[in-house]
Amino acid sequence: MNDKLLLTFGEVMGRIEPSEQYVRLTQSVPGNLRFTFAGAEANVAASYSLLGGKVRYVTALPTSPLTDAFIRQMRGFDIDVSKIVKADNGRMGLFFTETGADQRPSQVWYDRGWSSIAMCGPEAYDWDDIFDNVGWLHISGITPALSENAAKTSIAIVKEASARNIKVSIDLNFRKKLWKWRPGTPAATLAGEVIGEMLDNAYLVIGNEEDAHDVLGINAGNSDVAAGNLDIEKYPDVARNISKLYPNVEYVACTLRQSISANHNNWGAMLWRKSDDKAYLAPMDNGNYEPYKITDIIDRVGGGDSFAAALLFAMNDKELSANPNDMIAFATAASCLCHTIKGDFNYTTRAEAESLMKGNSTGRVNR
Repeated sequence: MNDKLLLTFGEVMGRIEPSEQYVRLTQSVPGNLRFTFAGAEANVAASYSLLGGKVRYVTALPTSPLTDAFIRQMRGFDIDVSKIVKADNGRMGLFFTETGADQRPSQVWYDRGWSSIAMCGPEAYDWDDIFDNVGWLHISGITPALSENAAKTSIAIVKEASARNIKVSIDLNFRKKLWKWRPGTPAATLAGEVIGEMLDNAYLVIGNEEDAHDVLGINAGNSDVAAGNLDIEKYPDVARNISKLYPNVEYVACTLRQSISANHNNWGAMLWRKSDDKAYLAPMDNGNYEPYKITDIIDRVGGGDSFAAALLFAMNDKELSANPNDMIAFATAASCLCHTIKGDFNYTTRAEAESLMKGNSTGRVNR
């Protein structure tokens, strides 16, 4: 494993949901609710560390018991949280969610206005200290969507990484419910402007067909995600177009999710590499792409973050990084298993992901 740290930067939130699976939020209050921590880059940090990687997580948080609890949990994952900024103002953001079933989709509602990270600008962070012993930076398109300050900080951190010859990965992660901080500008237009500036420094871009369309205006053939139809043969063209727009991009990864229902998704992924202009798909069965059929989803929120974490882990692992087929197969397997685990963090080990990628998918009890 690479001795350098993965650095992730972004907002952590409290995740609040019914304590019983499939119960609606309006059924649960007044009553007991489940509180955990979540957030794209925090999810990546936790999942990366649980796989065995070395990671540092940076954000801005207020001084509060919730902040103390979050820091203790991350330290329990052996994550370096020593560079987190303790802000004088702001709050920890929240989001509320309920798990869908069959034809009723899962839902997410945000309550993250005036969070500490949204209120802090680039001047709040000591970049020399934050980037000490860092070999890779990961950030998502969610972070700059929070506020103008957060956008300025997101642009600054990727430029600081690039100036230090640190590889940058960006998960497009377009969230149309955010991107409200410039009144009169459509969310997709604002996202394209800001993330476009960040992508000038990207080595790896992660996303899906909706992200590529909404943020970059690039279509994957006749794909219709709402109908569950993916034109997978066109995905390499999407990757090539991204690389043409942003010449520093060497890898483009796309998750391939077909939503049959809230409980049943088909799951796979593609990794395109610029140096050989080749696309690698996973999972494969006798030379043919054959997605995982996840028919009893426990929790799909955070699935994309678990994919990003596992792909970054594979790309920084000496053994897995030797073969692009192994990198994408490992990432796809690890993120498939995340769908079986409650909460945003992927409590999956490297051995479990490798077992699935090698074909052990029956779920038999290990004794």
